This record gives sequence, structure tokens and C-alpha cells, in this order.
Amino acid sequence: MSAMQPLRRRARRTRAEMNVVPYIDVMLVLLIIFMAVSPMIQTKVLNLPSVSASAAAQEPPLVVQMDAQGKLSSAGSEYANTADMIAAVQNSIANKSQAVVLAADKAMSYGDVMAVMDALKKARVERVGLLLSSTDADKP
Repeated sequence: MSAMQPLRRRARRTRAEMNVVPYIDVMLVLLIIFMAVSPMIQTKVLNLPSVSASAAAQEPPLVVQMDAQGKLSSAGSEYANTADMIAAVQNSIANKSQAVVLAADKAMSYGDVMAVMDALKKARVERVGLLLSSTDADKP
């Protein structure tokens, strides 16, 4: 070799490898932290109310239906007005704690539905609610 010739160097190829050592270090540190902290976490005891046997065996609610024209019906009987419906509901519920649910058509105005619910409340029906149809439950 002559002194004037440049030395040939081999070109280094860069390798596309991922260095996972730092990730393993971080995971081990997190594991140690969780292992040290987890015994210190105190679980709280919740005092949940118990359900009596009579509450579990309640009667199913009485369903009062209200169609798009405002006609009221319950258990196959149609009523001429709200007063007739209230009298029939009071006769058909077993006790004052039985629920009465109102299944109103979508086309009914909110005020008309609330007027029927208010009339049931004034007639001393303790538990009055609205029934959501299964087709409405799927919609946002």
C-alpha cells in the first residue's frame, strides 16, 4: 500500500431495531411501585340497605295507556275521562304502595301526560311513573 492511497472504509449500515431495554426498566419500576402501594390501599365497607321479602315480592305495576287521541285504557278497559280511569285504578290496585305507570303515545303533549299524572297523585296514588317503550330506549 502506498502512503498516498486513502484507506478504504466499509460503509456501515444502520439497522432499524427497537431498543426495548428502557421500556423494560420503566415497567419494572411501575411494577415495584404498584406492589409497594397496593397493601396500603384501604377498602371501604359500604352499609347497603337490605330489601325485605315483601318488597321483593311486589305486585307488578298497573299500566295505564294513553293513545295519540288522549283516550285512556288499562287492562283492556277504555275510560271516557280521567275521573273514570282514576276510579277504576283505585279499585284495581291491591294496596296504596302498588305502582301505577303511564304509557303515553309519543304524539301526546307533555302537558296532557302531566295532567293525568297529577290527577293520579291527587287521588292519593302513591307511586306514579312513566313507562318508556322499548323502541324509544334505543334512541338517544
